[in-house]
Amino acid sequence: MAMELKLAAEPRDKKDKFGPEFIPAVLYGKGVENQNLKIKKSDFEKVFVKSGESNLIELATPTGAVKVLVKDFTRDALKNFFTHIDFYQVNMKEKITTEIPLHFIGESKAIKELGGALIKDMNAIEVECLPGDLVDHIDVDISVLNTYDDAIRVNDLKLPQGLALVHHTNEVVAAVMEPKVEAEPVVVTPEAGATPAEGAAVPAEGAKKEEGKK
Repeated sequence: MAMELKLAAEPRDKKDKFGPEFIPAVLYGKGVENQNLKIKKSDFEKVFVKSGESNLIELATPTGAVKVLVKDFTRDALKNFFTHIDFYQVNMKEKITTEIPLHFIGESKAIKELGGALIKDMNAIEVECLPGDLVDHIDVDISVLNTYDDAIRVNDLKLPQGLALVHHTNEVVAAVMEPKVEAEPVVVTPEAGATPAEGAAVPAEGAKKEEGKK
């Protein structure tokens, strides 16, 4: 089950100027009135490390506590700190669509014994579920990858109870790539008495002697 996380928000006025302490935010959702909020930077960073975008947060707002997901955010292009957050208020009785991170577990024979490299074509999967059924991650067992021909596909994923794939496809999630074998460089040694290649400069007979006389 998803972890329980709590965060406090304060009302935000259009005249507010934001320094390093607060992050501007907006709360919205189906059938709810948008709220302009501000969140303490240090509080949000601690919670977001655990929540990501797939865990519910209990957000204490000026109008009461609500369950939300971090729907979107922006960061400073140079310093990478948060500059804005979008919170989506969920209805615990209505299904939502979101992405859940994939965690790759187990040991692959194709990697351990054949020396291959794991190729991850996906790091998250889009699912549909009730908010209360959200999980931190979905495990992907790579022990089924025994040869370079094996692959784990979207339809092979085993989802926790309550979750359903949004798209049933045959797309590859993970596979093992055969290691590249680098060919050894070929060194060509001229045979004794071999004539120079066509067009190559050939010293004139006696040139070295004449050079020595100078």
